[in-house]
Amino acid sequence: MITSNEADKTPSSKRFGFVQTLETKPKRRLYEVLHAQGLQMNQDIAFLSDGNDTLCAFQLEMSPQATHILDWFHLTMKLTVLEQYGKGLVQCEAALGEEIREKSTRPKWSLWHGQVDKALGQLDDLASAIAPCHGTYARGTQLGKALSALRTYSGHNRHGIPHDGPRYHDGEAIATGVVASTVHEVVSNRFGQKQPRPWSKPGAHLLRQTRVKTRDGELGAIFKRWYPDRDIEGEERPAAA
Repeated sequence: MITSNEADKTPSSKRFGFVQTLETKPKRRLYEVLHAQGLQMNQDIAFLSDGNDTLCAFQLEMSPQATHILDWFHLTMKLTVLEQYGKGLVQCEAALGEEIREKSTRPKWSLWHGQVDKALGQLDDLASAIAPCHGTYARGTQLGKALSALRTYSGHNRHGIPHDGPRYHDGEAIATGVVASTVHEVVSNRFGQKQPRPWSKPGAHLLRQTRVKTRDGELGAIFKRWYPDRDIEGEERPAAA
């Protein structure tokens, strides 16, 4: 989430996270974060998400008039998996593999231009093209599943797939790779330990709040408020992601 500082107009960002089943007022929490960054009641909002139904419902409840966009980052991850299988097929059957690899790039550009129906048709054509490979290509089954998953994902989220070209050229956000890295730093493997341990929901919920405040440089101020007589630095050192 980005806002502008009134003094120097420098963009600032705040992190926000919680365990949904434990947060009693998630809508209010999100509103407070947005309001603290200068959100106006009549201001346009664009939500980017991975298309999760629960998350989309939460965003819709928060701002029914907002623009809801499927994160291009999550689409490209699924497209990349499909392309990798296509490259493997080239090693098995050169001519057919090259044809399928070429066809696998078409849905990407259709989705980029917001042409979901065209992309779904191209995915159907691709499914027909790979049918003969199931018996000869060792990973044919996985390729079919990846293709089916991409088609289902694209069709289910078609309402959130815009023409990303103009948005990209206008400098608008089309993906949340930065947010994904933020999620990682907020819930990193037990503060950087090599082996992750099981989480309880209350523990994960409290850890997220602590990590968010630490990464935003606000933890020291909270301790200062709790213990005003102690010498606590207001600005934390950057935590390891």
